[in-house]
Amino acid sequence: MFAKSVWRYALVAVLGSAMAFAQGGGDRTTREVRHELATLPYYGVFDDLSYRVDGGVVTLFGQVTRPVTKEDAEKSVKGVEGVTKVVNNIEVLPVSPMDNQIRIAVYRAIYGSPNLERYGIQAIPSIHILVKNGNVTLTGVVANDMDRQTAGIRANTVPGIFAVKNELRLDSDAKKGA
Repeated sequence: MFAKSVWRYALVAVLGSAMAFAQGGGDRTTREVRHELATLPYYGVFDDLSYRVDGGVVTLFGQVTRPVTKEDAEKSVKGVEGVTKVVNNIEVLPVSPMDNQIRIAVYRAIYGSPNLERYGIQAIPSIHILVKNGNVTLTGVVANDMDRQTAGIRANTVPGIFAVKNELRLDSDAKKGA
């Protein structure tokens, strides 16, 4: 029980900082939406979620590997005080054994690198790997441009990938709200 609680708080910290970058807001509703999304039980390294709060309307974005994650995101955000409507634009990625193999291979290529392994020890690693029909997109936050480039290069070494899109942001940019 204790380990589960620690894991959940670590997840909130990691996802919260990444989502804070995307939102730029600091009001109570925004913080609560961030918290709800960060504590989703099936949210992981192969998913990416973001949101926008406009008054009482919350719009959800991103891609997930499981339909239940999309449903849970909407349900959890609907329960936040001050939220009057949720627009769920989360895409559920297609089920594909080939994409699953690519996900695992890219994960190993990135987090197996001595320069990048530190990003993998968090509850939810800060480099997210999205795979759709053989195309890879890297999202999340890294400390510096060298890590960003290294992740992209490592992902490109995996056989069977059609393209790699590197959308990793720098931690310094995230803190500025850029």
